[in-house]
Amino acid sequence: MNVSLDQRRAQYAWEKAQEAAQHRVIDEYTNLSKSVASLIMNSGLMQTLAFLQSKKDDQHKMLLVHLTKWLGRTLGGTPVNEGERFPHEPVADFQLVLAALYNSPSDLYMRATSETMALLRWIRQFADARKTLEETS
Repeated sequence: MNVSLDQRRAQYAWEKAQEAAQHRVIDEYTNLSKSVASLIMNSGLMQTLAFLQSKKDDQHKMLLVHLTKWLGRTLGGTPVNEGERFPHEPVADFQLVLAALYNSPSDLYMRATSETMALLRWIRQFADARKTLEETS
């Protein structure tokens, strides 16, 4: 069975919303996931990742990890420049992803931004759904 990229985004987003609920930060995670897309549109992907890195609370750190791991999953191995490749999911962290982004050609940077925005649409919806489940149980 072939699973589409959008289905994979949805599955990943649901797993991450579940994780946020298990760590008891689903309210904050939901609110943050709703604001991060506009941060990316206003400031750019690298600046937004740096903002998430600068925060000390669980929901910022969690969302940062979720975004960088997803970029590693979807872009891992993509050539960045001579001899460099985008980090794969197991090692994709803030520092490696940021280095790959600032060394990448503009089309790869735009692809990373588009992929992050597409994932955030799913995360926002599923985090909100998971938050509602928490409130009704």
